[in-house]
Amino acid sequence: MPRFHVDGPLCVGQTLTLPDDVVRHVHVLRLQTGDAITLFDGRGGEYRGELVDIAKRAATARIDEHNDREAEPPYRVTLAQGVAGGDKMDWLVEKAVELGVSGIAPITAERGVVRLAGERAARRQAHWQALTRAACEQCGRNRVPDVAPPRNLDAWLASLPAAADGELRLLLSPRAEVSFASLPADPPASPVTLVIGPEAGFSPAEENTIIEAGFSALGLGARVLRTETAGIAVLAALAARWGGW
Repeated sequence: MPRFHVDGPLCVGQTLTLPDDVVRHVHVLRLQTGDAITLFDGRGGEYRGELVDIAKRAATARIDEHNDREAEPPYRVTLAQGVAGGDKMDWLVEKAVELGVSGIAPITAERGVVRLAGERAARRQAHWQALTRAACEQCGRNRVPDVAPPRNLDAWLASLPAAADGELRLLLSPRAEVSFASLPADPPASPVTLVIGPEAGFSPAEENTIIEAGFSALGLGARVLRTETAGIAVLAALAARWGGW
């Protein structure tokens, strides 16, 4: 059944005019009046409804029932990702959402090839947030991860709240202090933050700054993974370890 995100709140019995981007998808999928659809507003669960009117530039749906189904993993991971160039960052955002990440924090670094500030940063943030919504539509999640504004490393570290009891803060690094096998066997109740550098990695000074901020250097073995592989590999491994599948 086609799934669409709508900025809510939604409720049973409601008849609503669908947003323009959803209308475009309705036309692309060649849906017809009377077809069943699923809507979600990011506030929990999903709503089954029916298309009651489709015009060239508008469409209306009626919401018939609510299903409290969720597809979230039993842990919360924020991926703090050094901004990758080209289409890599888009791919990373999409796949991280599919793998259950609860938030994404884009970070610019000394060795990064991408520089973001001002209006350009705001446009990229909006673009990545749209990708998270589309990924949730595709993969069945009803909670949309938040994409933070792009920040440089120092600004991002300064924005972090004090670590909660039991919180895991991990920096993926070849200079690992912690092996993956040493991570807890059960999903932690406190948040997990995973930091990964851009294509050329963090500089030694940046790694030291991150570690001094309370992060532990995590290793994945002898092979050095590309930035577009590393986060996805760790998220998939955590899902297998902590029951996220």
